[in-house]
This record gives sequence, C-alpha cells and structure tokens, in this order.
Amino acid sequence: MGLTDSFGRRFRYLRLSITEACNFRCVYCLPNGYARDPDAQFLSVSEIRRLAAGFAALGVTKVRLTGGEPSVRADLPAVIAGVADTPGIARVAMTTNGWKLAERVGAWRDAGLTHLNVSVDSLDQNTFGRLTGHNRLPDILSGIDQATALELGVKVNAVLLRDAFEAGIEDFAAWLRDRPTTVRFIELMRTLDNVDVFERQHLGGAAVERWLTERGWAPLPRRPEDGPAVEYSHPDYLGRFGLIAPYAAHFCDGCNRLRVTARGKLRLCLFGEGGVQLRDLLDEAIEPGRLEARILEALPTKARGHSLMLAQSGDLRRMADVGG
Repeated sequence: MGLTDSFGRRFRYLRLSITEACNFRCVYCLPNGYARDPDAQFLSVSEIRRLAAGFAALGVTKVRLTGGEPSVRADLPAVIAGVADTPGIARVAMTTNGWKLAERVGAWRDAGLTHLNVSVDSLDQNTFGRLTGHNRLPDILSGIDQATALELGVKVNAVLLRDAFEAGIEDFAAWLRDRPTTVRFIELMRTLDNVDVFERQHLGGAAVERWLTERGWAPLPRRPEDGPAVEYSHPDYLGRFGLIAPYAAHFCDGCNRLRVTARGKLRLCLFGEGGVQLRDLLDEAIEPGRLEARILEALPTKARGHSLMLAQSGDLRRMADVGG
C-alpha cells in the first residue's frame, strides 16, 4: 500500500509532534512563553510506536520528531528508539532549538537518530537572545559541532526576518565556508497569533535568492524525492544555503509530508483546519488495520495547497501547536 492523494502526490514522510511545550520564547511563536495546558496529555511512547508502525505499513520511510521542543521530554531516547526500531523506517530526524544539545546528542544518536535540524535564527549573540529569549548560542553551536562529529545529518534552520536578514546572512556565509552544513532560511509564516510580527517582519524568499545569485551561489538540481527546500552551493564554500519559501507559486505542488500532532490528530496540511483523530486507534488491543484504513480514508480530502497568499492560516494559532 502507499499514501497517494487526489493530485498524485506520494507521501513517505511523517512529521510527528511529541509535545507542544517549549522552553524558548521566540518572538514569532511563543513570545510570552509556553502556558501549560493542564488537560494536555501528549502521545505516549507506546502510542508513538503504534503510530509509526501504521504509517510505515503505508509506505512512510522517514519520521521527523518535532514540538514544541522535543528535548523537554525526559523519555526522548525511548521515543527515538521506538520509531527507529519500526520496520520500514529508514530515517529518524528531529528538529530542536538546541537546548542541551551538546549534552544529549550522543544518547539521541545511540537511540537511533539519523538526522538533526537545529533552529538558529542568528549567529549574533545579542540578536539571538532578543529573538529567542535565551542567551544559549555558544552552547548550541558547540552542540552542532558535536552532532556533525557524530556523523548525523545536520542542518540549521533560520526564520527569515526583515530586520535580521542582511547582517545574518553575511554571518552564516562566513560560518559555512569551512563547515559541511546547510543553513536553510524559512520564510516567516502567518499564524493566528503572530499577525503583528508577521506584518512587520515578513520578507519574501526572493531577497535570499537575489543575495545568493549576486554572489555566485547556484541552485542545485532538484530530485524527485526532495522536500520544499531549494539548496544553493558555491565552489568556495564547504556548506550550502537552502530556502523554504511557502509564499512562492506552486510551493505545494511537491508536498511529500503528513503531520500528526502531539495529541494524536492527523493534519493533512499545516494551514488546514480541524484534522482526523487517530489516537483512539493507537491501543495495541485495536484490531489490526483500522489505523491504516482511517489514514487512507482521510487522504483524499487533502487540498491542493494552502491559502497563505490570501492571509488565511487555517486554524493554526502558533507553530508549537502542530510542529511546523
């Protein structure tokens, strides 16, 4: 069996949120910090194992753990191992803000983690502190070096912000000269809670494209299995830049991912509405095949694309609720 929607898009990639909690206060997501929901019960390790097995049976080969911030879960190594041990899952990735990365990345790798994305919006310590509410940049950069030394596939994610772009990309370019890492700029996306920040800080991906092409960076050829990022290389640099531009035309044409929230709801689009509840089918006592059948039944309702260009964010309040 395989996961193919009404538009012929094939889905082999699951983004699985394991918590909504985050210990950073990024200006575009949780500027006032995470407010604990006393009623929130996030997926357990056994539920995550069952979920991964169901998606693997439908052809998913890559799972990315997201949040919130995944590392706030004390049982994260068990979560990673539960996914990595699933037959059919070849790649287990995670997106993290880098909190305690240097201290814990070895245990994550030993549990089965293969790829790691670290969110670093600026290499300037003052700017980083202003954007995230934390002054942990040196520790995070040290953790990135350790993850690279452990031969994890490491990428750095930076949200594209108007007032940090010019100085920021210069710093990242210098940093990439001798590092085999990719820094990906991600366009700031409008959510229900960040409208003011979005209107002040949104900068289109064309600004990144211009900067790169004017300095001799060239886009790499696209492969059928590639995600939304366009990567750029330069003969004088060991590292690469990437650009994820959701406001660009035809961005959704190559969508290859599905999402499940930390509360067990399938989201067919990050900027959709509602979702399909899967959690009631994650008990080991449930008849085999029912989880897979519900996922297959939901897929034909996936829309061709989002409506961000119309200033419509669906019902997404903030990225931490779904996992970005």
